[in-house]
Amino acid sequence: MERPSRQRQQERDVEQVSDEDSVTCPECDSTDIVTDADQELVCEDCGLVLDERTIDRGPEWRAFNHSERQSKSRVGAPITETMHDKGLTTTIDWKDKDAYGRSLSSEKRSQMHRLRKWQERIRTKDAGERNLQFALSEIDRMASALGVPRSVREVASVIYRRALSEDLIRGRSIEGVATAALYAACRQEGIPRSLDEVAEVSRVPQKEIGRTYRYISQELGLELKPVDPKQFVPRFASSLELSEEVQSKATEIIDVSAEQGLLSGKSPTGFAAAAIYAASLLCNEKKTQREVADVAQVTEVTIRNRYQEQIEAMGFR
Repeated sequence: MERPSRQRQQERDVEQVSDEDSVTCPECDSTDIVTDADQELVCEDCGLVLDERTIDRGPEWRAFNHSERQSKSRVGAPITETMHDKGLTTTIDWKDKDAYGRSLSSEKRSQMHRLRKWQERIRTKDAGERNLQFALSEIDRMASALGVPRSVREVASVIYRRALSEDLIRGRSIEGVATAALYAACRQEGIPRSLDEVAEVSRVPQKEIGRTYRYISQELGLELKPVDPKQFVPRFASSLELSEEVQSKATEIIDVSAEQGLLSGKSPTGFAAAAIYAASLLCNEKKTQREVADVAQVTEVTIRNRYQEQIEAMGFR
């Protein structure tokens, strides 16, 4: 009975490996033959290359700048969660020109206009996809306004898709759930953005964002750690044009005061702002409470209260 082809192939592979193991170097008679990163058989003792089996897995064309690389490439953009169809769609170019760069006739332009219109219509086949398309565009808009990296947008899109698949959108606004997903993604990725900052770029009230965020994080089982005030220190200090010494001192103040339990129940942005204010005084780079409060988007009263607690914790009173 004939053996299966897969088994025969495995036996041939084993024989090939055993043949390679028995190879000796004709230069120094060594049996220490290894395969390097370029898939070449090399003698480990004298360095003689015994067999070259290099496979170039790159493209067959060469490009010397970005425009050449883009024009010669035959692949599209990678799959992304930030688009409702994950980027796997057909696009009709907005330029009314043919492959040779010549302008189209009026009849052809009218035909291309109709094709583009139908293309936009058939990209979303039902209400769920239209919901997802609008929500992901909102996430992208708010993420751009907040200046967060691409990874946060991807995570926010995944969180919103999970909420949509588990029917958590029912009875809530699309904008509210999208904003809550973005805020959850910022916390999950360790990007310091406060709820006030997210609410500023959103079209829904802060109270609704907080309520929706708590709901979806509980329903989806998002394990989010409390926000560390030290994450806000570099951004606030940079906006205030403070030195590295002030940032280091502010981080020390936060660590010491947090060890004494002063952080419990306090706003992380207000706690970080007060630490920066205290550090600026200690390092002779004084900033007013109003300047720090404007950057951190907290009140001067919050800074004064947290500042007094932190100074006492540091033992300066």
